[in-house]
Amino acid sequence: MVVHLNSIGPTAIIIIAVAALLIFGPKKLPELGRAVGTTLREFKKGTKGLIDDDEDDSKKSVIEHKNTTIQQAEVKEPNKDQNVK
Repeated sequence: MVVHLNSIGPTAIIIIAVAALLIFGPKKLPELGRAVGTTLREFKKGTKGLIDDDEDDSKKSVIEHKNTTIQQAEVKEPNKDQNVK
């Protein structure tokens, strides 16, 4: 059974919120909310770091490829000034 988020309506969200209030109590809910927020913030930072690392790696590989191509071209084509003596 697959449940899509679109199938959860406002009524279901209200029922879940009331159940959470009854289970955890009014004093504990703000602490849980803060904990969830902190967790999500840390997760976003971690995934952003991974994405940035991937972008840096791809940029480095492109730069290394260009440098290798330039070096190979220099080896294949010797400097013309050296041939004209």
